[in-house]
Amino acid sequence: MENEIFQLQYALDTFYFLVCGALVMWMAAGFAMLEAGLVRSKNTVEILTKNVALFAVASIMYMVCGYSIMYGGDVLLSTITGSGVVEGGDSASYAPSADFFFQVVFVATAMSIVSGAVAERMKLFAFLAFAVVMTGFIYPMEGSWTWGGNSVFGLYTLGDLGFLDFAGSGIVHMSGAAAALAGVILVGARKGKYGPNGEINAIPGANLPLATLGTFILWLGWFGFNGGSVLATASVDSANAVAVVFMNTNLAAAGGCIAALLVAKMLFGKADLTMALNGCLAGLVAITAGPDTPSALQATIFGAVGGALVVFSITTLDKLKIDDPVGAISVHGVVGLLGLLLVPLTNDGASFSGQIIGALTIFGWVFVASLVTFLVIKLVMGLRVSEEEEYEGSDLSECGMEAYPEFAGNR
Repeated sequence: MENEIFQLQYALDTFYFLVCGALVMWMAAGFAMLEAGLVRSKNTVEILTKNVALFAVASIMYMVCGYSIMYGGDVLLSTITGSGVVEGGDSASYAPSADFFFQVVFVATAMSIVSGAVAERMKLFAFLAFAVVMTGFIYPMEGSWTWGGNSVFGLYTLGDLGFLDFAGSGIVHMSGAAAALAGVILVGARKGKYGPNGEINAIPGANLPLATLGTFILWLGWFGFNGGSVLATASVDSANAVAVVFMNTNLAAAGGCIAALLVAKMLFGKADLTMALNGCLAGLVAITAGPDTPSALQATIFGAVGGALVVFSITTLDKLKIDDPVGAISVHGVVGLLGLLLVPLTNDGASFSGQIIGALTIFGWVFVASLVTFLVIKLVMGLRVSEEEEYEGSDLSECGMEAYPEFAGNR
């Protein structure tokens, strides 16, 4: 009887894990649609190509070396696909290959963050070269120090310092933003974004309905992102935990949306859709580090704080001439840090000092390693398209086609 119960629990937890992984994979479509909507039409094909290709690169590189670096294992393929049981939280048990699949879609999410921030001026294959290093080495290294439980270069263990990140506000989102910031600094701003006298020129996206669709897809996928991190659902306790995480994830997004909309109205006098969309995502990022312990009201407030913060962050980065077409650095980096700092307010297993040290460790490693990687790529093949190619659009120069050929003259 016990064996039958275990087999049922194993099957249910594995199935739940796989479904949540599929939801997170669907976030790749959300990032693609969001970014395609917020760039100019002449760069649409290139950014869609980046999003498809980076997911493929992430999957292969995490198989080749990323998973082994992050979690260890004797033999690469047997670690991922061998038979056996992986023990998770709340007495969860699931197939090792399900664990690999769930982890690899997280890697791709971190890399997707970089895509939008460097949009419209980075070479396609320079970006993909960075994706190889990011998904195969840079992300797995910091992941081994956090979720992998290893010490940081043998110096200290983040878990022992009181660092907690339930589903990745820092480990996934802030790390992606750190890599994005390194890329943006080296590749520079888009031509015409900043005037000679310090003025900031808006460069509107080509398709706001597409950006809105992308945001809704990300909102949906986030239930797998946070809910799957419970690692189980086949018991009363784990099922209740999953329900709380889903509830708090949704409310944080709602709070972030409303707060961003209100702040934008106060600052600009108008209801800014792009700020509302980024507010939704900021609320989701803010709750990701600890969606399991806040009350429903607390989750809503945490999301609202993230939504308000992202508006100020986006405008501040613009003043600093850090050109981020989709607001990725603000949404995932600044609010990712906020998410980590909110955890100790509702979870006594985390400490503010541990969260700060963890954040500095993740950001410092990813930023420096990414900066070095981008510099090497710049020396070898160059990072930025030519001025003429940027003017014509990277769709033609990088992909040889346009997303909207009937409207090629309207860019």
